[in-house]
Amino acid sequence: MTSTAHDGTTTAVTLPELVEVVAGEVAAAKGTLELVLEDPSRATALGNAVESTPESVERAIAAAQAAHASGTWSSISDAERAELLDAVAVALEARQPELAALEAFATGVPVRQTSIVGMIVPGAFRLAAEMLRSGALLDPPAESAGGQAVEVLRLPVGPAVCLVPWNAPAPMAAHKVASALAAGCPTILKPSEYAPYATTLLGVTVAEVLAEAGVDGGVFQLLQGGPAVGGAVVTDPRIRAVSFTGGAVGGRAVAAACSEKLAALQLELGGNNPLVIMPDADPEAAARAAVDLLTTLNGQWCRALGRLIVPEALADQVVGLAMERLGRLTAGDPLDEASDLGPIVHSVHRARLEAALEALRAAGGTVHRATSVPEEGNYLAPALVTGVSAEAASEEIFGPIATVHTYATVEEALALANGTAYGLEGYVFGTDTEQALAVARRVHAGEVKVNGSTIMSLHLMTPRPAWGLSGLGEEGTVETIRCFTNARVVGVEGSFSLHGR
Repeated sequence: MTSTAHDGTTTAVTLPELVEVVAGEVAAAKGTLELVLEDPSRATALGNAVESTPESVERAIAAAQAAHASGTWSSISDAERAELLDAVAVALEARQPELAALEAFATGVPVRQTSIVGMIVPGAFRLAAEMLRSGALLDPPAESAGGQAVEVLRLPVGPAVCLVPWNAPAPMAAHKVASALAAGCPTILKPSEYAPYATTLLGVTVAEVLAEAGVDGGVFQLLQGGPAVGGAVVTDPRIRAVSFTGGAVGGRAVAAACSEKLAALQLELGGNNPLVIMPDADPEAAARAAVDLLTTLNGQWCRALGRLIVPEALADQVVGLAMERLGRLTAGDPLDEASDLGPIVHSVHRARLEAALEALRAAGGTVHRATSVPEEGNYLAPALVTGVSAEAASEEIFGPIATVHTYATVEEALALANGTAYGLEGYVFGTDTEQALAVARRVHAGEVKVNGSTIMSLHLMTPRPAWGLSGLGEEGTVETIRCFTNARVVGVEGSFSLHGR
């Protein structure tokens, strides 16, 4: 595939074959889905998405269970696993430009952004290795009442499944897979059927490195497909841990399956994130933050702007300045370094976003747009929508669309910020940092940034929790590794029997 930059130059991208890796064997996935994959920049068809057959799914689960039962992976030392994770990182670093280009092509996110986010892919494996070396799976021994040492062992729960979405899929896959392998779990990865390319390349790379080291083929495997394959692995009783990032409908189904068999579960399900502009905020800074949060990853990320909450006296000025900034963005081919904004991932999702805009109009909203976008392709000009009630703006849209809400008092602002069932991310902007922090501490979200709007977490070693409908459990550098473990407490009690001698 080729892309054309604004200056007329072209860039070629080679799409990898959509293979599966099952029990150490690499082969083309034999099933197909009705979903037709697209080049989002042109909205042209690329052929049907692929799917692993039920036979491949069964072989993969059986191989993972056999690897767990044999202890072939869990029995090696943390230091040995760390060395292998570092080897994976080295191999992925060599493929980083290719991974970034595939992410840009498949998701529509400009390559300037996928190149930065793509650093997470090898970085996730290096970080997991460092966590093993620093004792992430070791708790300090306690001492019993009788003076005996009591050990706390963090052990892998069993075969694990990592299900990743189509937005920034390779970085999320890297974080999940590196964490599961670090914990000692045989791991099965399933990419999103909408954007499988970079995740497939990542999975093949992991499998190659482990195979060269003589690791059992059941330790890491790659399956392709949609909800049917995802459902088959998640509901299987041999799978003992699931990490899922995606929508609320899928998340509820995964949660139900895991609760039925009492398996470990980690869910991140998105949010309808508020940006609270304090009365003393600099309007320029507020507008810049709003545009950044509206357009990063083309607005297709779980921590994007959902609701702009601004003082009545500043609303027109902030929206006006945001429109000026949006008007200066360059929309175009995501593989063009000059592009600030790319297309929506698929025409199906673009249609959902257009329907969401129409619903906001029908609810009394006025749509404000200023970005010129190409007529060809799945492009959608970012929009701020004023005049919509808080009740009509309670659901996540997952695109470059946000509603604007005004307030008279800070208490009203907090009521608006906390007025949805979600609680993933929050943002507060103000000149007085202490006042902004005081408001941030009252926002119902897992992470709340003051005067910041990047895609990165506040700190590498803090958790990334989710409140309400935004998910279950905590993600994080250490937290995700421990999600795939359970504790075993071992020691000599050294006490006496209640009865007898």
